[in-house]
Amino acid sequence: MHLVQILLPRADNTGRPFGREDFDRVKEDLASRFDGVTAYLQAPAEGQWQDGEQSSTDEIVIFEVMVDDGANGAPS
Repeated sequence: MHLVQILLPRADNTGRPFGREDFDRVKEDLASRFDGVTAYLQAPAEGQWQDGEQSSTDEIVIFEVMVDDGANGAPS
């Protein structure tokens, strides 16, 4: 088994926040595909990345699922 983390931004590129229903839809989809999910939605983490000389940040939420080892080690 492997733990897979999915990091999603809390807002789009214009700064408009995604609605709770968007994250609920992702949570339901992951739960049905992987028989369970852990969602960290209330206390967002901060993501940071470099684009050349410029550094950018955003708030993210985290979803975690456990996946079986497949023939290629990836979920089906």
